[in-house]
Amino acid sequence: MDSSALALLLARAGVDHLAVFVDHGLLREGERGEVERALRPLGVRLESVDAAGRFLRALRGAEDPEEKRRIIGREFVETFHSVARERGPFRFLAQGTLYPDVIESAGGEGTANIKSHHNVGGLPAELGFELLEPFRTLFKDEVREVARLLGSRMRSGCVTRFPVPAWPCASSEK
Repeated sequence: MDSSALALLLARAGVDHLAVFVDHGLLREGERGEVERALRPLGVRLESVDAAGRFLRALRGAEDPEEKRRIIGREFVETFHSVARERGPFRFLAQGTLYPDVIESAGGEGTANIKSHHNVGGLPAELGFELLEPFRTLFKDEVREVARLLGSRMRSGCVTRFPVPAWPCASSEK
């Protein structure tokens, strides 16, 4: 939901971007189609990438939760690099990172590493993009309100559903 709201925000702001939905093979049944049906009619230029095999192969044998988060972060970035090679170049990677992600991943002053998030502590040191995180200081309820204000036609399930770990949609701006 956070990355969907960001993709919609960029579209409504007139930013030339490509939203990339990464299907990592761990989604709810039908979620990819639901996101596509929700965002495309609202003017979001969306490309869905089937990366399930890539993610599942990379995660095979990994048992430590922190290791899994690093793997997921790395695979997202590698998937974005693949898209950028085909459709780019892209200068920025915009993510729907929220303040709780930052707090839990020791991403700011006075925070402790409770667990890394694929989009904070799980990202590789050499990202290859300039990172934009406009929701970094917001909580989920605030981003839900942004989504409601931006896309009154966005299906309510997309705005209110419980998040899937490693939710896969991020936006890259040329």
